[in-house]
This record gives sequence, C-alpha cells and structure tokens, in this order.
Amino acid sequence: MTYTDTAPLDSAPRGRAAFHLARAAGCAPSVHNTQPWFFVDEGRDRGFEVHADGGRRLPLTDPAGREMVISCGAALFNVRVAVRNLGFRPVVTPLPVPADQAFLAHVAWGAHAPVTGRVREMERALTRRHTQRGPFDPTPVPWSLIEGLRDQARAEGALLHTVDNPEKLRMLGEWVRAAEATHRAHPGHAAEISGWSGHARRPWWERVSRDACRLPADGSLLAGRDYTGVVMDCDRRPRRWTARTGTVVVLSTPHDTRLDWLRAGQALQRVLLYAAAHGVMAGFHTQPLELPELRAELQARLIGDRSAQMVLRLGYPTHVSASPRRSPAAALYAARTGAVTALPGPAS
Repeated sequence: MTYTDTAPLDSAPRGRAAFHLARAAGCAPSVHNTQPWFFVDEGRDRGFEVHADGGRRLPLTDPAGREMVISCGAALFNVRVAVRNLGFRPVVTPLPVPADQAFLAHVAWGAHAPVTGRVREMERALTRRHTQRGPFDPTPVPWSLIEGLRDQARAEGALLHTVDNPEKLRMLGEWVRAAEATHRAHPGHAAEISGWSGHARRPWWERVSRDACRLPADGSLLAGRDYTGVVMDCDRRPRRWTARTGTVVVLSTPHDTRLDWLRAGQALQRVLLYAAAHGVMAGFHTQPLELPELRAELQARLIGDRSAQMVLRLGYPTHVSASPRRSPAAALYAARTGAVTALPGPAS
C-alpha cells in the first residue's frame, strides 16, 4: 500500500503498535545523529512505512544520500525486531514505489510466530547499543564472537571483512586520517558534522552530545570525528595498532545501489545488536568512504570487487554515552485521504 496524503499522527486513526515501532526504529544509529527518517502508520495496524527524510541529509558529507539510506536501513531492522518481539513475522517490501526514492520500505504484519530467546535478546539490545568514540578497553573481542558477527552480516546479504593484517591496518589508518584531515580543513564540512553552526545547524537532540566525545577522537589507530568543531588539525603521525583500537572490520555489499545501501543498514544493525547483546560496541570510521578516490582505493586493496559501506572498530567500551533522540511522535505520521499536510522538513 502507498499513500499520497499525510497528517500528524494525532489527527487520524492509528494502530496501537505504531508508537512501539517508531520508538524502536528511533534507537538506530544514524550519520552524525541526524536521524534522517520518518515513519508512516497506515492505521489499524495495516502496515508501517519507513521513509528517508531528505531534509536531514548532509550534502557535504553525504551528497548521494548513501549514509542516509544506511541509517534508515538500521531503523528498518529495528522495526523488524519490534514486530517480531510482538509475536508476528514482519513482511518487508523494500523500495515499494520505484518512482518515490524516499519511500524505502513497507512493513506488514505477517503470520503469528512465538517469540524466541534470540528475539528477546535483540530487543533488549536496542537500547543497550551505543556508539563508542575513542579507545576501547584492551580486552580483545573473542574470535568466536567475530565469527558470530560475520554470520549476522551474511544473514542480511552482506559480508563483514576483518582487517587484521598489519600492513592493511596501516593503510586503512592512513586513509581514515587523510579523509578526516580533509573534512576538518573544510569549515562548511566541519560545521555540518558538529551541527552547531552553518546550513546544517541542528537542535541539541539531533547532534552528537559533548558527553559522548569525552575520549580523544585521535586516540586509536583510526582517527575519529571532531564533533566539537574545535580540533581543527588531525594528528597525521604514523600510528600502530594497539589493543585499545579494537577489532577493525569493513562491511560490504555485492553492489552499490540504493537497495544495497538499505541492505547494508539492516546488516549493520543486526551486527551491532548481536555485538551489544554480548557487551561489545562499535565505533564508526566512514571518512574515507565519503571521498570517491579513497573509497575506490580502500575497496581495491581490502575487499576486491565488492562495495565498502561501513568501516567499524569493535571492542569493549570504557565509557558509554547515549546520544539524544527525537520523540517517536516527532517522526511518526498517519496516512489519510483529504487535504495534504506537510511532512517533516529540513532540520532547523
């Protein structure tokens, strides 16, 4: 089912599960916490729609919208978990209206299915998962868990490549630092990432909190983002891998289409929830994937003919801080016929 008109949620009948699904979806990670999504409830639990909110895309960081769609894919996986936790099988139709590129997925309620222990584990991990910024605890992630995370990625049609060769780790560290240095040197780009000023200025609940940036951004092999907007220089000195860097992995898909991006987001979130259920968190380092020449070199040197979608560090956190989120009602709309009501627009 598609819709043409929308209204704020309180003005139309709604399914009882709509807020539950929107709340779960909103727990997903997103590019610089922009939360670039909105959801449409078709009413009376007939279906739930996931849409990309183009007004929240960061044009300098993400000109093609790749990271925006990956973020929405992570939110979609959370919707699947929430539906499953209510005792039903989610029936997902990706990109249901080809002419509407923002309409990423329709989720219907399928047959009843008993809730398993694995489903409950995933559901509990929704709020347990947080992004790690800075070094990890030196305790290594067990290889058996890494293998389990690879299985989770494969279940969504993606691959998780472990980067453990010293020379490849060195190259990846150089690419991340080169890309981060380029971003920090561009005033517009730096303002877009921090969200404190410029065209991408966002309210505090749509930015990465300062508390989440207590650890040094450049304290591991892979340089982190400067969300404070005050560290203009990136430390470009050669670094070696240490146990506090964590396990470095690259998530890839067969191709680089919009459907692949959506698949990558679901695979990413499945990996993150499985990891969080075992006390492991992730740090994101997509900087080189945002520069075409570095992305091409990374793919050629590390993963061959596949498309790199995410670069992650995995480890045990030393400091956990939750990023703020919009309320479910702020991202949830109801389908109705009649006069057209404006959808969520650009972040102010």
